[in-house]
Amino acid sequence: MNDHAPQPWVHRIRLMRHATLAAATAGIALTAFTPPAAFAAPRPDAVQQRLDALVKDDGMPAALATVKGRDGRNRTYTAGLGDLATGARVPVDGQIRAGSNTKAFTAVVILQLVAEGKVGLDASVDTYLPGLLRGDGFDGRTITVRQLLQHTSGLPEYMESPALSDFTTIQYRYFEPRELLDGALSQKAMFPAGTSWMYCNTNYLVAGMIIQKVTGRPFGEEVTKRVIDRIGLRHTYVPAVGETALREPHPHGYLRTAPDKPLVDYTDMDSSMAWSAGAVVSTNTDLNTFYSALMAGRLLPAAELAQMRTTVPADVLGPGVRYGLGLQSRPLSCGGLVWGHGGTAAAYRTRGGVTDDGRAVNIAVTVIPDGPAAVHLTDAVDAALCR
Repeated sequence: MNDHAPQPWVHRIRLMRHATLAAATAGIALTAFTPPAAFAAPRPDAVQQRLDALVKDDGMPAALATVKGRDGRNRTYTAGLGDLATGARVPVDGQIRAGSNTKAFTAVVILQLVAEGKVGLDASVDTYLPGLLRGDGFDGRTITVRQLLQHTSGLPEYMESPALSDFTTIQYRYFEPRELLDGALSQKAMFPAGTSWMYCNTNYLVAGMIIQKVTGRPFGEEVTKRVIDRIGLRHTYVPAVGETALREPHPHGYLRTAPDKPLVDYTDMDSSMAWSAGAVVSTNTDLNTFYSALMAGRLLPAAELAQMRTTVPADVLGPGVRYGLGLQSRPLSCGGLVWGHGGTAAAYRTRGGVTDDGRAVNIAVTVIPDGPAAVHLTDAVDAALCR
């Protein structure tokens, strides 16, 4: 989100393309996958201590986590307050806005369509959306579907448009996908397609439009049918048009507009501004289930999963981070990689993923952290997987 005279919180949101919605507001199973039951942690441990520190030392209103160990059991944790106004406790495994984790869902649907022969990874965007992408330094005839999913298209960021420069004015505003895209088309390309890498939400906006064009069905319906229902994500959904409240127990999320201003309760919102780039609502446990099922081959054939895991350097996201097709890998301090995505909505941030040996973690906080707090959130994921 861009503004000619941006406030500090706007700067954080504009960094979204630099950090997997990391300082920003910026997948076909043949058998059902039933997640293990969640178990509350019986006593404070390394994970609980990290969450407590995120609240006490870093000022997060709430932090909540689900950790799946080698035994396959999910253990849940909470810290802080679920509602600052009432002092209510944090719901165990409460729903959160999952932000750019949505990109992994979107990429899975595209790759399923690739496996079905309906989309070509190296076909041009114009093959499916003729004439849609024309602008200063970019052309849909020379941008491929793969480049969209891997953030190598060079398309400009729609979140930088003036219409999205102040979240407080658009909390309940509905945006059509084409309206969001127009905010990008008026800008200059970041680089020629295929010559560099930069995180950009516009890529997944266009991917969502391809899904709708190829299937003839709404984006949310395709994600629900092909991913959410397929693996039994009972607490995950794509919000319907006009839906602003979360459906199940949840911690409130807060928007920080400036360091010296009170937090704004941004729990309820029209998530159409994020659409196929970031609108999914989920829980920590469901996100663990999703990434576990994905990496176990329950959502994609082997060939398409291999494509998804084929990565390019994305060091701007952190040392050693690499980005595949809607999926990123990050080195762990104890060796190996964690595979996931993470996401930031206007008032929530999630970090986590799964390892090749089946461990999984997802941690959510209820205000966008910056500076040391953002690092501490990522470190908490590492600590949970390496304890």
